[in-house]
Amino acid sequence: MLIAVGSRNPVKLAAARAGFGDSLGQVEVTGVEAASDVAAQPMGDDDTIRGAMNRARAALAAIPGAGLGVGLEGGVVPIGGALYSCAWCAIIDRDGRVGLASTGRCELPPPVADLIRGGMELGDADDLVFGRENSKQGEGAVGLLTRGRIDRASFYAPAVTMALVRFLNDEVFAPKP
Repeated sequence: MLIAVGSRNPVKLAAARAGFGDSLGQVEVTGVEAASDVAAQPMGDDDTIRGAMNRARAALAAIPGAGLGVGLEGGVVPIGGALYSCAWCAIIDRDGRVGLASTGRCELPPPVADLIRGGMELGDADDLVFGRENSKQGEGAVGLLTRGRIDRASFYAPAVTMALVRFLNDEVFAPKP
């Protein structure tokens, strides 16, 4: 099965490959440029989900032979006085069925959160605070914050797997009358 991912970011492609594993048999993952049509740094679950959905739809439309479109969107969620990093995965098929799932969440340190509140994107804030370059195509915030225990691809992969739940259990989600 051909899977269209709404990004060319190697981290997101690796997460999709790992998340699908052999769950649907032989899969080929292809990335395409796909706009999220949300802010560069989505705030809150609703915007992050919308970005993931938009990427999944655009990816599926861009590759006519694909059976599924996948959108992965990283976001920041305000909880209490802190900001938490997370991501959402949307998987859409040609019949319009949608699977949604999120990653875990981790609190962002105050210097990173302050830069985001000032309008900076998480990856750029991480690079500035941690003295890195292009971390969003590498270990990501989660890799930096866990000191390599979890990188961005392995953080996103379970969300891909969990978004597949809808497709792996169609008989329960949409039973035939």
